[in-house]
Amino acid sequence: MNRLFTFVAVLCFALGAFAADPPAPAPLLPQSFAGWDKTQTLKHGNDPAQADAAMPAVLKEYGFHDFEEAQYTRGGRKITIKAARFDNVTGSYGAFTFYRQPEMIQEKIGDDAASANTRILFYRSNVLVDANLDQVTAMSAADLRALAQELPKAAGNDATAPILPGYLPHEKSVQGTLKYVLGPNALTALHAPVSTDQINFEKYGTAAEAAFADYADHGDRSTMVVVSYPTPQIATERLQNFENTMSTAPGFVAKRSGDKVVIMTGNLSSGDEKALVGSVNFDATVSWTEATKLRARDNIGNLVVAMFTLAGILMLVGLIFGVFFGGIRVLFQRILPGRFHKEDEDTIISLDLR
Repeated sequence: MNRLFTFVAVLCFALGAFAADPPAPAPLLPQSFAGWDKTQTLKHGNDPAQADAAMPAVLKEYGFHDFEEAQYTRGGRKITIKAARFDNVTGSYGAFTFYRQPEMIQEKIGDDAASANTRILFYRSNVLVDANLDQVTAMSAADLRALAQELPKAAGNDATAPILPGYLPHEKSVQGTLKYVLGPNALTALHAPVSTDQINFEKYGTAAEAAFADYADHGDRSTMVVVSYPTPQIATERLQNFENTMSTAPGFVAKRSGDKVVIMTGNLSSGDEKALVGSVNFDATVSWTEATKLRARDNIGNLVVAMFTLAGILMLVGLIFGVFFGGIRVLFQRILPGRFHKEDEDTIISLDLR
């Protein structure tokens, strides 16, 4: 009987090998970089309230995944690194613009960076890093560039940066004021010139996104907001709402371009505002005769591969069950011979018909 249990246990182990657990996420912060060694992990986890007790809802809107805060030392010096990982680059970029302050100086670290005294904020792929140095040296930026190279990176569609901020014009823009938001909490916290009700995040959720920045000329200043909606029809309806609710705002100018609504308010001259708003255009090329791309369901090669894959899976399942049931029968015959398998007696049925 023990041999039977041993066989079943081995078979279950073999079947479990086909159902491997999904790979765990890569470690967030490295053990060392540029001669700096991690001496202490201060905090880590996936609770946004631990990463930022004041703005957990904002982190959720940007797709917060997990975070780690650690201390590094080198030659008596210390750096405290807090890193937050997001679901994709869209989230890390948005969080970077949320936490970046206008007075920060732009740096060349990772995908984008800004610094203020001993604090350096940068993002690389889907990871946002907030570094606090005990002192800034000529090698501080190079050290953090080395750290950026050690961070895990997003792959596939998650590695694609958002497109919407690129619609904001660069002319007359105030450095460090560009913000990219994906929900009502970030929009409210940043005191945007439009409200969450006007954008209507409650109805459109993550299908709506907004980017805004300040523009200045000769002491005058205005803010431009570009809001993206799922369809041009929705954008047309929302434009009417913006016009009805914001027409009395100083320097109000608005238009729709494709599925985007562009709004500008402030005290820049009317000519400057109209020129800036007019420079934002959504261009889409539509073809009535050709698909934009070959869908997976239209690719005959994918169908053939799927058929062979299914056939292979069915053969493997059949083989496993065949070995299982056949092995059980053989084991029972060896352990209890003649108990469950008896030779059929030759019998002749005779009908005595006379």
